[in-house]
Amino acid sequence: MADAPGPGASGGVAATGPRTGAVVVASTRAARGACEDETGPLLAEGLRALGLAVGQPVVVEDGEDVGRALRTALEAGAAVVLSTGGTGLTPRDLTPEQTAPLLDRELPGLAEALRARGREKGVPTSSLSRGLAGTCGTALVVNLPGSPGACRDALEVLADVLPHALDQVAGGDHPRP
Repeated sequence: MADAPGPGASGGVAATGPRTGAVVVASTRAARGACEDETGPLLAEGLRALGLAVGQPVVVEDGEDVGRALRTALEAGAAVVLSTGGTGLTPRDLTPEQTAPLLDRELPGLAEALRARGREKGVPTSSLSRGLAGTCGTALVVNLPGSPGACRDALEVLADVLPHALDQVAGGDHPRP
């Protein structure tokens, strides 16, 4: 991680309060009002259904604004930060490049599970997503493609692993039989 303190450094995820989540939407068109974003509200509601307190999604233009929004969410103490958009191959798709310097550790298995879910559902282009997943302090950061279908698929994957991942990143032990 380059400049951003992890949530653990600033008090972050409280042991007693609800864990918080944040959603960052990387879409130049939506940020400029040319279209309405569908993915941010979908992800925010999905995180709420998983028990996190989540505010309104932050919609920013592709590029450096994404990095600033991610840092802001992490500095505010979010336990989970999901970004949507900017993971493709166009020249302005720079979400992974804005995310990588913030990560302490990457979680390549999670990123691959997200791509695999799309392939399982008959979307071969899901393999083209360059999204990253990793930790920043005691927070989990995950880049998702900017399509509602990919976001729904990602919520299915996250529902299976998020509680354990958050426990682990906060220092929890593996369950014992």
